[in-house]
Amino acid sequence: MSFRTEMRKEIAALWGGGKGISLAAVAIGWGLLNGGRMVYPVIIPYLQSDYGLSLTIAGFLVTVLWFFAAIGQLPGGILADQYDERKLMAASVIVVAGALSLVVTSSSPVILFLATAVWGLGHSLYPIARITILSKLYTQRLGSALGVTMAMGDIGQTALPPVAAILAASIAWQAGLGFIPPLLVISGILIYATSPQQDSATDSGKSQSLRDAVGVFAELRDPALGFITVIFFLYMFIWQSFTAFYPTYLTSVKGLSSQQASILFGLFFAVGVLVKPLSGTAYDRIGIRRSLIGILLPASAGFLLLPFINGTWLLVGVTALISTMLGAGAITQSFIAEAFTEEMKGTGLGVIRTLTASLAATGPVIFGVVGDHGYFDTGYVVLSGVMLIVIGLTYRMPNGSDR
Repeated sequence: MSFRTEMRKEIAALWGGGKGISLAAVAIGWGLLNGGRMVYPVIIPYLQSDYGLSLTIAGFLVTVLWFFAAIGQLPGGILADQYDERKLMAASVIVVAGALSLVVTSSSPVILFLATAVWGLGHSLYPIARITILSKLYTQRLGSALGVTMAMGDIGQTALPPVAAILAASIAWQAGLGFIPPLLVISGILIYATSPQQDSATDSGKSQSLRDAVGVFAELRDPALGFITVIFFLYMFIWQSFTAFYPTYLTSVKGLSSQQASILFGLFFAVGVLVKPLSGTAYDRIGIRRSLIGILLPASAGFLLLPFINGTWLLVGVTALISTMLGAGAITQSFIAEAFTEEMKGTGLGVIRTLTASLAATGPVIFGVVGDHGYFDTGYVVLSGVMLIVIGLTYRMPNGSDR
């Protein structure tokens, strides 16, 4: 069977039975949330100028966004197990829209940081609810469905940063963020109107979910789940460190203009539009070990080459190599979701994502310190080494991890 025929079959299965509209609404919301979050690295130079921030403090601002987006995922996971996911997702995008409005109108660094924290908390309600609702809609194709939504996240991350860069350069940095809140409000309405309603759990179910949250930590003693949790943490640390300052690195070290840097930054996510669905399908077909190693090896090579590459077209090639890592999320999160029962899927994902992402949120501030001391290039070589550790852990996963 040809690749084209396989793709048509996958698309028909994802769209059929009226599920496609719900998938599209969930994916659009995810694209706007992620695209808005990736505007921050593009406007960091403007924030440094307006608020007098060093790279370290700017990195801490990004860390605040990631940290609060992480710690809210445990309660977000519990809520996803107990309440209607469409309400959680709609509330998420509305809260983020309000927080972005506060960021745009902030008059001091204190308000900027507080609004960023609210932004992160609003974002945290969406990821687990997105996965749990997809796991109910697509019992046989969760990897493919999750890959589609993550690819839409990359479309948002591809399109929104260049638009923000143009608006920031031609009008003001506030315009680079200000066009996003109205889109989020429309997205919230679309999600609520098209996603299937889920039954709320009973009070006893809520109490059980809280006990499940504690029980998840005991589950981490399972070798396969323990391995994947460490792998997911290291992946998130690399991803957050890289994305926080890549546009700044391209302008300050490689000599690109801000518009060129934002386009190259968008290219990083554009490749993910293709990589993520293919990675999710590969996971469904061949399991975690071979699919994950296959997408991480090129990324490790790209990080290693980056400090030694100059010239726009060579940087395009290296950026494309690094961007293969974006497929890791569809693989690892599908594996984690399937490791838990239907009743505690959201809670399990919430515990692991909160644990890993909150620790990984230290990446941007650490990389900001590295940049302030002039060691950006060394930092990317270190990221290459950390990626090799991830590959080694994946190779050493216990037998039976692949289905």
